[in-house]
Amino acid sequence: MSWTVVPLSAVQAVSWRNGGGLTRELLAWPDAARWSVRLSVANVEQNGPFSRFDGVQRWFTVLSGAGVRLRIGGVLQTLTPESAPLHFDGGAAADCALVDGPTLDFNLMSQGRVARMERVRGQHEAQVRAGQLVAVWTNGAGGALVHGGERIALAPMTLAWRIAAAESTVHFNSDDGLWMEVAP
Repeated sequence: MSWTVVPLSAVQAVSWRNGGGLTRELLAWPDAARWSVRLSVANVEQNGPFSRFDGVQRWFTVLSGAGVRLRIGGVLQTLTPESAPLHFDGGAAADCALVDGPTLDFNLMSQGRVARMERVRGQHEAQVRAGQLVAVWTNGAGGALVHGGERIALAPMTLAWRIAAAESTVHFNSDDGLWMEVAP
């Protein structure tokens, strides 16, 4: 399987489960009804609670805007586009307050699988295992991906993902991107 490339502009926005914002689902794997991995970009335009997802681990990061203040389980955290992604229990009550206007945010949700997300600013190289779901997101100026002799130029605001067929090395370059991996 080759890399699947999904530009944000190709995905229609839909209302959140709780009606408090809009989201664009970039990937629901293996499918939308029975997903174990979900990647999405959300427009947050007002203060309010996040939808709860019991049994789901969430990774959240601010892509643009001044940032958000998230209160999760009584703990307040302020996140900006410079912050590392935040990992939290999707079943926990999470309340969001905008710092200074709307934000654009990226979400990785995982059910029954170990996942991780990290910000990339420059070169990133990773060993991936067979069966592992690997994804990259390009913000800002876009980026490039090299894997198995294949080179893919990625426009800004684009997701690229695949299930690794074998153990291999992936090179990702972006001035402002995200690296994500989900265990088989």
